[in-house]
Amino acid sequence: MAEPILVEVRRNGLVEAVHRVHAVAVHGGEVLEAAGDPALTCFMRSSSKPLQALPLVRARDDLPEDELAIACASHHDTREQVAAVRALLARGEATEDDLELGSQEGRPPEPIHNNCSGNHAGMLALCRTRGWRAEGYRLPEHPVQQACLEVHAEAAEVEPDALTTGVDGCGIVTFALTLERMAHAFSRLESLPGGDRVAAAVRARPDLVGGPDGVDFLLMRAAPGWLAKGGAEGLLCAAGPDGLGLALKTEDAASRAHGPALAAFLGRLGVDVPGLARRPVLNTRGERVGEIVTER
Repeated sequence: MAEPILVEVRRNGLVEAVHRVHAVAVHGGEVLEAAGDPALTCFMRSSSKPLQALPLVRARDDLPEDELAIACASHHDTREQVAAVRALLARGEATEDDLELGSQEGRPPEPIHNNCSGNHAGMLALCRTRGWRAEGYRLPEHPVQQACLEVHAEAAEVEPDALTTGVDGCGIVTFALTLERMAHAFSRLESLPGGDRVAAAVRARPDLVGGPDGVDFLLMRAAPGWLAKGGAEGLLCAAGPDGLGLALKTEDAASRAHGPALAAFLGRLGVDVPGLARRPVLNTRGERVGEIVTER
């Protein structure tokens, strides 16, 4: 097994922390490159959102890019992002009161400000379209979550009953896969029914999907044709324009290691993203006081 990528956090030249990052790239069902353990299994968390949008786009052909992008989002509660959530709720004939979400620290208490509200609004729109009850849409036995389980199994090419499930931070179901199967699922996204529409929306509106400090956003801005979605606990999944899928996981869940690790790993695949290779450490004054880079 190849060694994980080591990412160092340095301040005035002194190493303060080291993060171990596992990564795998898949194309055509074959592993092209790996660092660390491709069989490492974890929950996909918010990296699932482009897959969770598939039942919605298969049910509706009237979703504009902004509403589809916000259904795939872990948003930062900007005015434009919240407006897109409201538009998607209206399209699904749902209200903010229908969102089965809690509040998040540092944000207003209303559920629409939760970073997963777009994802949940998409699930409510799916309920309306399919004639399913909206109440309890987050629960494992609800048709929405059953549909999400089926598309994860479809994309990863595993049996549905082989998927380990858990409860995500926002209350819906999250699915566990190996990094290799996650990369495989993302490599297949655009070839699946409706996947081309999801991919196009995410690429077109990365500003709705995340925020300007996220590595998924930065990758999509820096590398044309790529789509990416980060997840909690140090996960990042991505897909390239040629059917390449990638999954990357930091052992200690530190997302700050993603940029340098991703730049180093993509470099092995001939993809140059120099803006991610060296990330700054800032103090509360906004001054650069260190850097995050791969080990020398």
